[in-house]
Amino acid sequence: MHIRVINPNTTRAMTDLIGRSARVVAARGTVVDAVQPTMGPASIESHYEEALAVPGILEQVTLGEADGVDGYVVACFGDPGLDAARELAAGPVVGIAEAAMHAASLVGRRFSVVTTLGRTRARARELAQRYGFADACLSVRACEVAVLSLDADPTGLARIVDECRSAVDDDGADAVVLGCAGMASWTSVIAGEIGVPVLDGVAAGTLLAQSLVTLGARPGAHDEYASPPAKPMAGLLAGFEIRPGAHLPTVRHAPVTRLEAVWP
Repeated sequence: MHIRVINPNTTRAMTDLIGRSARVVAARGTVVDAVQPTMGPASIESHYEEALAVPGILEQVTLGEADGVDGYVVACFGDPGLDAARELAAGPVVGIAEAAMHAASLVGRRFSVVTTLGRTRARARELAQRYGFADACLSVRACEVAVLSLDADPTGLARIVDECRSAVDDDGADAVVLGCAGMASWTSVIAGEIGVPVLDGVAAGTLLAQSLVTLGARPGAHDEYASPPAKPMAGLLAGFEIRPGAHLPTVRHAPVTRLEAVWP
């Protein structure tokens, strides 16, 4: 099985972190590719940056289809471009917010999300509503540490732990969802500090995509998730044109980092 984890931003260090986090949970024989676009923002912390990240995600899905990828994980908590990616992919496409919220609902009745900047809280709320978890999502808290500062800020982890603890003690959460792929490596540390399950969407998304491939579950090929209609594209998006008789655009190939699952 071949799962491609797409970091929608263009920061290599985060792509490597995401790849390692996905590899830890991958099943025996599963190949995990951690990739990033050749275009787009260094991090995604606004609606503007999220919109500009979508072409890069679609680029990587298109390349993945040529490489025979079985399923995809979009590793940004805003779950950008999921519907568009599902129109291009033959296999399942899973967002990390989507996956983490589903996982949290299986280990507790109510959960909280702890994210990076306060300006992203409304997006997390919007996604909880879309995925059917508006009632289960008690709160969305922000640690006010920027995505690219998560590793560099010496207070970053402590601030995340504080918000997670407040979600449990003050809000009554049974589980906590980490609202950024850049927090993926801290799941067990935070869980040990606060005493409730802590869910990371990269791991949850990898496992969910893997399970859907095993089940043979694919996006519907009719109606909303049918291949996009062929039509001209102009300017910077000319390379994304889908020509008559084709179901995918033609984009240039970009290198990937291939990470095979490692078992003890």
